Amino acid sequence: MKMLLSTFAKGALQLKNHVVMAPMTRSRALHNLPNGLRAVYYKQCAGAGLVITEGTSPGPEVGYPREIDRACCRNLT
Repeated sequence: MKMLLSTFAKGALQLKNHVVMAPMTRSRALHNLPNGLRAVYYKQCAGAGLVITEGTSPGPEVGYPREIDRACCRNLT
């Protein structure tokens, strides 16, 4: 447990611990658009040394419900 919570450094990668969080589908994208729930979620995950974020679905007809839709996000800037 002590090693898990110790810092990790390799090349340019500097982590506060050895905890790596894999990507997960959260289904928090209302109308398949990113929103404030994303910020809340990633703030909740801030204790991990490395968080690998989730992907997006290729379109509204595929993927999980309430997942961010890559097609609709092309127009967001």
